[in-house]
Amino acid sequence: MDRRHAIYEWFRTNRFTVDLTAAIILVLLFGPVYLLAGRPFLFLLSCCLLLPLAWRRTRPEVAAGVVVLVCLVQWAAGAEPVAGQVAVPLVIYATAAYGPAWASRAVLLLGLLGGVMLTTREYSGSAASGILGLTIGALYTVLIWMLVLVSWTLGDLTRVRRLQLQALEDRTRRLEIEHNQERQLAAADERSHIAREMHDIVAHSLSVIITQADGARYAAAAKPELATEALATIAATGRDSLAEMRRLLGVLRSDDGSPTRPQPRLSDLDELLLGFRAAGLQVSFEQHGTPRRQLPAGAELTAYRTIQEALTNVIKHAGPSATAALVLTWQNRGLEIDIRDDGRGAAADPPVPGGGNGLPGMGERIALYDGSLSAGPQQGGGFRVSALIPYSEA
Repeated sequence: MDRRHAIYEWFRTNRFTVDLTAAIILVLLFGPVYLLAGRPFLFLLSCCLLLPLAWRRTRPEVAAGVVVLVCLVQWAAGAEPVAGQVAVPLVIYATAAYGPAWASRAVLLLGLLGGVMLTTREYSGSAASGILGLTIGALYTVLIWMLVLVSWTLGDLTRVRRLQLQALEDRTRRLEIEHNQERQLAAADERSHIAREMHDIVAHSLSVIITQADGARYAAAAKPELATEALATIAATGRDSLAEMRRLLGVLRSDDGSPTRPQPRLSDLDELLLGFRAAGLQVSFEQHGTPRRQLPAGAELTAYRTIQEALTNVIKHAGPSATAALVLTWQNRGLEIDIRDDGRGAAADPPVPGGGNGLPGMGERIALYDGSLSAGPQQGGGFRVSALIPYSEA
């Protein structure tokens, strides 16, 4: 199959080479017979009719013009039809299929006119006069017209099919470009969302540092002056860092407020699962192992959002009677998250990576912590999302 496709692609991309080879073969087949018969003029006519076929697809209007000119010379000279006349239906087909619209209409009219010119000349003499001659002439005219119409119709159908395929290719190309743009916009929006949430996390942490530093400074008023100055420096540095961070990341926020409340963490999973169960999703939860040390606040938020997005996809794509299972496993490397469902999402409308904004957003978040994400349909139905978030930040 691949070899056939490769051969077809070569024929499609090397049109002139293929057509030139075919024209030379036709000349070798139909030309020498006239030289052997001692009729060089007919040999020349046949060659002049067949050689333009080398340009029948690359320059169809030029090839048609040359064939028409040679036919006029042949008619004016009173020469008999030659074997090279096979080029006429071929060039009509090629012009209708690959030439401009005006050339397609022109070769159709010229072909019909040529049939009339040929039969009127052949059957207008005294030997062919009378009703018999008119009948034979009309029959030959109809046959020529049928050949011209069939050739032109096949070429026009080829043109329509080619234009349809080209339109489909253009549409596919546009959809691919739009899809890439949507992915880039989704990634930029997700990064902005991450920045806003990190803003809240850092802002909350710095607010706590400032509060503790101020309290320590007041409590240490009776202690050595060095400790008081150090605590004052901590408070000043915290305030400066908080102000600078808000100036840099605040431009990414779409809202005017700057809340400093902490974002959700893994300890809030029970509340999250209650919300999904209230929405009608049957979800089970298991946790294995114990953490070697606590994940950073941003990593816990990433784990929370990954679970939230995966369960949301279950509700959207898995069907009304689907169930989901959430398993958290604390490994030596970090936290492994596994979400599975038994629905029909993988067969009907699977949220595969690249197909929407949710899973690419998960990947953006997890990549910030050197984690990994895999998602795809399961054997036997359902969908699975698996992620690993290491302990250390990178």
